[in-house]
Amino acid sequence: MLGFRYGKFDPELLRKLAGSEELLDLFNFLLIKTNGDPETAMDILRNLQDRGFLPADLNLDQFFDDLRRKEVVQRDARGRHVLTDKGVQGMRKSSLERIFRSLQGGGPAGGHRTPHSGGSANEPLPERREFRFGDDVHSIDFSKSLWNAVKRLGSTDQAMSEEDLVVYDSEVSTSCATVLLLDVSHSMILYGEDRFTPAKQVALALTELILTRYKKDTLDVVLFGDEAVPVPVKKLPFVSVGPFHTNTKGGLALARRILERRKNPNKQIFMVTDGKPTVIDVPGEGIYRNTWGFDERIINRTLDEAVVCRRKGIVITTFMVTQDPYLEEFVKHLTELNHGRAYFSSPDDLGGFLFVDFIRNRKRKR
Repeated sequence: MLGFRYGKFDPELLRKLAGSEELLDLFNFLLIKTNGDPETAMDILRNLQDRGFLPADLNLDQFFDDLRRKEVVQRDARGRHVLTDKGVQGMRKSSLERIFRSLQGGGPAGGHRTPHSGGSANEPLPERREFRFGDDVHSIDFSKSLWNAVKRLGSTDQAMSEEDLVVYDSEVSTSCATVLLLDVSHSMILYGEDRFTPAKQVALALTELILTRYKKDTLDVVLFGDEAVPVPVKKLPFVSVGPFHTNTKGGLALARRILERRKNPNKQIFMVTDGKPTVIDVPGEGIYRNTWGFDERIINRTLDEAVVCRRKGIVITTFMVTQDPYLEEFVKHLTELNHGRAYFSSPDDLGGFLFVDFIRNRKRKR
């Protein structure tokens, strides 16, 4: 018998979901929860309606027909609904919009920080400054410059001079290679708290952001449990946690090797985890595992990898989605050795923290 467990649904909010866009947003969220299974997501919507959380007059059959007509879902050879590439893209877009809605003021905007001046890709800012020799003429604010000339001359009969000119300030942008490390150990869904769904939503949203906004960037996703494995972007909606331990060292090492092949000037690792390292691969010995306490052998090998990443110019930003004093000390130590950053947040705040770091903290004014 199919059963469902409900957590943080707001009954009043759900009753307002009479519009197709709002209903589609809920459907996309359920797809994340169900690891990309449209059949189960549809069953949950029907169950929500039966329980009074959705309006009784809401025509779900018509909504499902629209999903098929718009090629969001299709039937496979067995007659089951499966997600199409268009449906996967819709999940990414919905995840991105949901995270930006959660940020006050609509979320930050801007480009990537670069350690060097110059470059060809500049992001305009609302701030203005005086014209300097060598500035691009396309960045001149002619309305403000003309007003400066009028104030100085008292009329528009004479030509503007260089002292009247002002330009829009800008940020120098450069491409960035990012690896997003997702913890798929069993603890991510233990103790009645689902930490993996927010993590996967962030991965989907970050993928959409880079594909549509930062097209010169690259994003790779690596899952780490007993071992570290890369996952193609189009397979991301279907990943899930498993009965795994936490091979943090293996995840960082694979992410580093991926980034070493990238030609982007900036390279970084975003790691989302909730557990201490419990597994390492020992050359010549195989897997070494210890799930009790903090094993110094495992911890030290993991910290060694953080140092290697630093030497390769790879910054690690860790997002710890649980509260544990011992884990916090480990993350702080890893961060210090790597010269990286760390955030300690609830799963609900994960998207906001990660996106603010990705966009705002990597700015640099020219």
